[in-house]
Amino acid sequence: MYLKHISVTNFKNLTQVDAYFSPVLNCFVGDNGEGKTNLLDTIYYLSMCKSYFLTSDIQNIRNTEPFFLLKGDYNRNDVDEQISCGMKRTGGKSFKRNGKEYNRLSEHIGFIPLVMITPSDTSLINDRGEERRKYINTVISQIDKEYLDSLMRYNHALQQRNKLLKNKDADYELISVLNMQLAEYGRIIYNKRAELVEHLTPVFQQIYDAVSRSKEKVLLAYKSDMEYGDLKMLLEHNYDKDRLLQYTSVGIHRDDLDMQLDGRPIRKTGSQGQQKTYLVALKIAQFHIIKQNMGIAPILLLDDIFDKLDPGRVEMLIKLVVGNGFGQIFLTDSNKQRLDHLLERIVGDYYLFTVKNGEITALNSSHATQ
Repeated sequence: MYLKHISVTNFKNLTQVDAYFSPVLNCFVGDNGEGKTNLLDTIYYLSMCKSYFLTSDIQNIRNTEPFFLLKGDYNRNDVDEQISCGMKRTGGKSFKRNGKEYNRLSEHIGFIPLVMITPSDTSLINDRGEERRKYINTVISQIDKEYLDSLMRYNHALQQRNKLLKNKDADYELISVLNMQLAEYGRIIYNKRAELVEHLTPVFQQIYDAVSRSKEKVLLAYKSDMEYGDLKMLLEHNYDKDRLLQYTSVGIHRDDLDMQLDGRPIRKTGSQGQQKTYLVALKIAQFHIIKQNMGIAPILLLDDIFDKLDPGRVEMLIKLVVGNGFGQIFLTDSNKQRLDHLLERIVGDYYLFTVKNGEITALNSSHATQ
């Protein structure tokens, strides 16, 4: 599966982009702030129905323009597919496959599997558990429709329960019904998250060892309230406390990942290079899990992944990402010399682009842009 062509209008600083891509490797070089990351974000958007960085769709519209429009032409299992998305500043959003609009955006998630690695991924290590839950949700939602449906139903029931907890006259019988719903969907979510981490961890550790040349030992562990009992029982036990707090204090919405380096939290002891190695290894492991489950290689977006890594780790990472087993790769770098060093090792098809002021120019292919 690969993206053949993309058309972009008024997305962030990209006024108009019309580009054709290699099915193997596409490299973008340019200074920071010129639009390299924004271009990768358009590709992410066409897969995940949202920006990787911004929670508000309207914020992706360029300056005072009234809309943005994205169109991607894909080859998926030798079948041509067009995915398009339009967003108006007035709030209307349309997402289509081959001209037919989706009834629900969740129907599209997983159709174009994708993994993105960016410098902002440090939030997975340094921010609150919400970021790590978002990461887990992004991985599983692409390969398991039941998980995504259960997650949406759980969140809806959670919102209802929290609303009732703020009402001193709320009927406990209704809260009891919501407790049963949260327990039902929570059990599905918990089991699938635990299964993901179990399968992800050995692959992640193997990749980290390869990039770091076994200099450190890493750990990834899943933490959940449901380790301590059935969720319905936990909700009932914490009911009085929740009434005082006016929110639900136990459940899978509090799950987290324990990320360690040499037996200690990596956010406290890991250098910038070690943290980046951890995150890159985690995301590449995610790539292999998705590929194994879906039978097709996800599109891989690598945004400035070589920065803050020592030369030895860069060398090992280059060998890893240009090796066999990967499908289509999009890679950005602000260091032209480093990128040239990478491309010297490439045998086969690749396109090289420059990005400046939101404009994309092909350097090595006459048909890459028009």
